Amino acid sequence: MNKIKIGNKVISPESPIFYIAEAGVNHNGSFKIAKKLIDVAKDAGADAVKFQSFLADEIIIPNGPKAKYHIETTGNDLKQTWHELLRSQEISKKMHKEIVRYCNYKKIIFLSTPYDKISANLLQNLKMPAFKIASTDNDNFPFIKFIASKKKPMIISTAMSSIEDVEYLVKTLKNINFKKFALLQCTGNYPSKLEHSNLKVIQTYREKFKCLVGLSDHTPDNISSIVAVGMGVKIIEKHFTINQKMYGPDHRMSLTPNQLKESINDIRKAELSLGSKHKIVLNSELANKKKLKKSIVTSSDLKSGQVVKLSSIKIKRPGTGIRPRDLNKILGLKIKKNLKKNTVLKNNMLIDR
Repeated sequence: MNKIKIGNKVISPESPIFYIAEAGVNHNGSFKIAKKLIDVAKDAGADAVKFQSFLADEIIIPNGPKAKYHIETTGNDLKQTWHELLRSQEISKKMHKEIVRYCNYKKIIFLSTPYDKISANLLQNLKMPAFKIASTDNDNFPFIKFIASKKKPMIISTAMSSIEDVEYLVKTLKNINFKKFALLQCTGNYPSKLEHSNLKVIQTYREKFKCLVGLSDHTPDNISSIVAVGMGVKIIEKHFTINQKMYGPDHRMSLTPNQLKESINDIRKAELSLGSKHKIVLNSELANKKKLKKSIVTSSDLKSGQVVKLSSIKIKRPGTGIRPRDLNKILGLKIKKNLKKNTVLKNNMLIDR
C-alpha cells in the first residue's frame, strides 16, 4: 500500500488520521470569513483546511441548472443562476495568496480543490502540497492527467461513481505511472443520510486497489467517520462553517465550530481505541487477571500422597494457580503434602508422574 506526504504530514497505513476541515465555499467570497474559518480549523485540531478554487466561466455554461440542494439553500434560477452563484464564490488570485499566507502563519496545511486548469496552475504556483479532486471531476481524465503532471499527491473523491468508474480511474492513474493518490468514499448528497454512507466500500477499495483510503463525510454527525476509522481509513474530510444560517449552498450541511472540534476529538479517541492488531495481556490487565480469572482448588482437605481426582477439586477464583485448561494434566497426580480445603493448587504442590 502506498504512502503520501502532504506538507509535514506523512499519510500511511500506520499514520494517524489526516483530518481535512473542508471550508469549501463557506467563505462567501470574503477573506475576513476565510480567516475565521482557518482559525476555527486550527483551533479544532485539523491537519489541513481546504477551500475550492474555480472560475465560473471555466466550469459551467451561463444557463447551467442548479442542483436540487442549491435551489433549497439559495433559491431557484430566476433568483440567481448557478453561474451567478459560483461567480460570487470565486476566490481571487489576491485572496488565494492571503489565505495561503494566513495558513502558513497559523501553521495549518492549506489545500484547495481546483475545478479548472487555470485554478490548478495558480495553486501549483502557490506551492500547494497536494491536490484534491472533486467527485465531479473523477472521470475528467484530461484534467486528472493535467493534475498528475504537477507531480503532487492527489486525494480523489468518488461520489456518484460505480465501482467500474473507480476501476477505470485507478487504471488511468496506473497507466501514467501515477502512484501518489488516495481514494475517498463519498456520497453525493448534501447532507447525506447515514444509511447512504456505504462504508463497506472502504474495504472494497483497500482490497481491490491496495491504496490509501479515506472518507469525505457529508452526514450531519460523527457516526460514519468514527466507524470509518475502525475500517482503516487514513483521511477524513468534513465540511464546516462559521454559522449554519449564513447564505450559501453548503452552510446548512456543514459542522459548526464546536461540532468540528467534537468531530476531530471523536476521531482521535477512535484511533486510540484501535490499539494493536496483536492480542496480548496488557499490563493494565495483570492485576485484574490474577483476581478475576480462576484456578484449580481443592474441594476438601487432601492428604500427602492422595491422588488428584475430579471429586477432589473445584474451579474458583483467584487466578494465581494452575489454570482450568490444564485440568487433564494434573488428574492422577499425587499431592506432595497435606492441603486444606480451598487451597489454590500450584505445580510445586504435586508429584509428577
